[in-house]
Amino acid sequence: METHMTLFHGENWESIVVYVLHLLAVFAMSILVEWLSHTRLINSDKNNNVVAGLMQSGLYSIRIALAYLVMLKVMSFDAGVFVAAVGGYSLGFLIFGSLVFDESGTAPYHKPADLPPLNC
Repeated sequence: METHMTLFHGENWESIVVYVLHLLAVFAMSILVEWLSHTRLINSDKNNNVVAGLMQSGLYSIRIALAYLVMLKVMSFDAGVFVAAVGGYSLGFLIFGSLVFDESGTAPYHKPADLPPLNC
């Protein structure tokens, strides 16, 4: 009996459909990490510091967990997963962190976000 500890289902893909679904999941998680990195969900005017701090900690936990899940999947050394992760992070930054969709003229990465930037 052989057991494996893997993030999704391992490297024995049943079909191309399952493989594409895994790639889409990695792509979506990457975009979600970028969205959480550049969003303002916490209204500090309506919340006291304790509630705002707990909400910020919860968002940070979700973001870092998603980032680690993407990293673990990339460590499977599958080129398709690598391309899906980089593509997701790139598209997420294009949508949420660049000047492409910002009409105010101020770069979104100069605006304060709820969470500190991801650091390597």
